[in-house]
Amino acid sequence: MTEIAFHFNAPDKLAYACRLLRKAVSSGAKVVVTGSAASLQALDTQLWTFSALEFLPHCRADSPIEQRMASPIVLAPQIDGGAELPHHHVLLNLGAEVAAGFERFERAIEVVSLDEHDRQLARSRWKHYTDRGYSITRHDLKLKET
Repeated sequence: MTEIAFHFNAPDKLAYACRLLRKAVSSGAKVVVTGSAASLQALDTQLWTFSALEFLPHCRADSPIEQRMASPIVLAPQIDGGAELPHHHVLLNLGAEVAAGFERFERAIEVVSLDEHDRQLARSRWKHYTDRGYSITRHDLKLKET
C-alpha cells in the first residue's frame, strides 16, 4: 500500500518542493512531480535557479524516454495515462486534487501551503486517502521551525 505523507504549513510551496526534491535526489530517490501546468512550469524555473551552486536534474513527462529514464525528477501534469513514467518510487503532488494513479507509487507526498483555500483542498485529499484505508504521516513545518 502506498505510504502517504502530508507536509503542512509550507510558507512557499514551490521553494519547499525544491528543498524536498534536493533531499530526495541526494538520498537516491526518483520522484514524479504532478500538478497544474502553471505550477510545474514555475517549479521547472525554480529548479534551475533556487541554488546558485547546484542543479537538480529533471525533465518533463513528454521528454524522450532516454531522458525520463536518466532523470531522477520527472514533471508530469497527469500521471494516469499520457507519457510512460520511468519509475513509481515517489510521487510529489502539488495539485489541488488527489493525483490519479497515486496508488502505483511506493510513496505519495502532499505539500500544503499556508493559504486557506489550499488547506481546504488538502482536507479533501486527506479525507480521500483515509476513506480508502491509507494511514497518513503528518509533517507540520511550523512545528519544525520552533
